Amino acid sequence: MNQQGKLYLVPTPIGNLEDMTFRAIRILKEADVVLAEDTRNSAPLLKHFDINQKMYAHHQHNEHQATNEIIRFLKEGKNVALISDAGTPAISDPGFYLVREALKHDIEVECLPGATAFVPALVNSGFPTDRFCFEGFLPLKKGRQTRYKQLAEEERTIILYESPHRFVKTLDEMVTWFGAERQISVSRELTKVFAETVRGTVGEVKAYFETHPAKGEFVICVAGTSPKLKEREN
Repeated sequence: MNQQGKLYLVPTPIGNLEDMTFRAIRILKEADVVLAEDTRNSAPLLKHFDINQKMYAHHQHNEHQATNEIIRFLKEGKNVALISDAGTPAISDPGFYLVREALKHDIEVECLPGATAFVPALVNSGFPTDRFCFEGFLPLKKGRQTRYKQLAEEERTIILYESPHRFVKTLDEMVTWFGAERQISVSRELTKVFAETVRGTVGEVKAYFETHPAKGEFVICVAGTSPKLKEREN
């Protein structure tokens, strides 16, 4: 009976290619198959590091259908490496479902340490880092207001992801639910040439981006509410 293969989750740079680790390169070169969120986006990265393994697409639209085939491949003794377009797989990206199914079949799973956008954004924010609440992308429609109501009472630092075309609207919503005076820190294009972090109240940051283009992917860190602030709001 063949020994089962291993599923590796391999972080890739969120912008600067120098953030790729030596171990990540080795694992990708040794894997029998590389699963990529979008093979078109990942092809230049693999080419840059002279990684020639066969790639297959694994994204939110096909992960349920493709997982059975991947599990079969792993059971045959093949090693599989999963990457996303940028950062660590399964963090607001595909990967959770595959990991869960692999573990159900007693297949070994290992996630390499590496790049993920929210860690540098959190550290750069100046907000408390000992306790924080990572929310990723808020629901687009159903449940969005409910989530805001819950987060308005959150005392820990809150971390959100947002896309450029929704970013300004999200700031408008934050004025409504958190108040214009709540402190936030917004990081965009982290590790890239035009990386930027803007800090201030929700109102101040909103005013800044009304005159500056909202380009790139955003990480928004929101200061948690304090018991005293809750008393004033009530």
